[in-house]
Amino acid sequence: MKTRFDPRRLALGAAAPVLALLVAVLITSLILLATGDPVGDVWKQMLKAPKPGQFTDMINSATVLYFSAIAVAIGFKMNLFNIGVDGQYRVAAFAAAAVGGQALLPGPLNILLILVVAMAAGAFWAGIAAWLKYSRGVSEVISTIMLNAIATGVVAWLLAKVAADQAEGSNEIGTKELPESSRVGGIKLLSGTNKEVYGLIVLAILVGFLYWFVINRTRFGFDLRATGRSESAAVASGVDVKRMVLTSMLLSGAVAGLVGLPLLLGENYNYGTDFQAGLGFSGIAIALIGRNNAVGIGLGALLWAYLEKQAVTLPIATDVDDSIVKIIQGVMVLAVVIAYEVVRRVGQRIEQQQVTKQLAAQDAQPVAAEGAKA
Repeated sequence: MKTRFDPRRLALGAAAPVLALLVAVLITSLILLATGDPVGDVWKQMLKAPKPGQFTDMINSATVLYFSAIAVAIGFKMNLFNIGVDGQYRVAAFAAAAVGGQALLPGPLNILLILVVAMAAGAFWAGIAAWLKYSRGVSEVISTIMLNAIATGVVAWLLAKVAADQAEGSNEIGTKELPESSRVGGIKLLSGTNKEVYGLIVLAILVGFLYWFVINRTRFGFDLRATGRSESAAVASGVDVKRMVLTSMLLSGAVAGLVGLPLLLGENYNYGTDFQAGLGFSGIAIALIGRNNAVGIGLGALLWAYLEKQAVTLPIATDVDDSIVKIIQGVMVLAVVIAYEVVRRVGQRIEQQQVTKQLAAQDAQPVAAEGAKA
């Protein structure tokens, strides 16, 4: 059955993020006015088109954030709040780097091994929270937050063990570097810069497509969405809710395991104390902005990365601290949650009015028919 294009529905879907952006701009401008900072100069700098090198950095940052947001969105579709993506990807990145640095397999096979190890480690760490909820009913919010803290300690302890095995006098703390044959080359996207886009952007696109397909075109995706909307209705239709909780958390953790791989395979080539942290929490915000939609998440990741990259030049150009960007991002997330609820209610009201008109028209048809017979 073909779905009919509905411009009104499309407009309602676009209204929420646009409204959230407008609210974020308004509130940020008021804050700048209250502190005496130049509002016009700040927005002029923020809205500047990025240079080729900055644009490449933005795409790379968005690629990493996309993995993180998709991992969060899988849980959100099930009405599960996987707050532990940050811990899951750090454990996964360390495990993948430790195994990959041993060069157990040649060339591309070692890259495949790194991918498998990362996904398995991420799923394992998320599986702890899944088992606690499955068997003991422990809230995944509490368990994943605690597991984030544990992951930080475990990885730090393991890194100290790795450092103890390095050459005496070395200040480097990290895993062995990946051999050159196990690194993923970049893609030259723009001229005018030597920077390249991470090669794993192809994997990010594939993950996004698979997420869309599974959620919207498979029985598993239907059961997952149905369980997220109403557990009682899902149980009545024969869905094993506990199994769905376990499966969705494992899938979320497996995707979370991919978050650090663009950095590992395309830039750092090992896991050390300077490995980027905090990507899991950004993924939560981006999933909310993108409304758990594969395309929406991609646009949200690009917007988030754009704001972060523009923030770097803000203090130099305007003497305004770059923390103002954090305010923009925070207000935008809060505004988008409220905006989606407002738009949802407006949409419901419009649908109710349409149904009322259709029922009134159906009731009027028999009356007109009887009048014609008379």
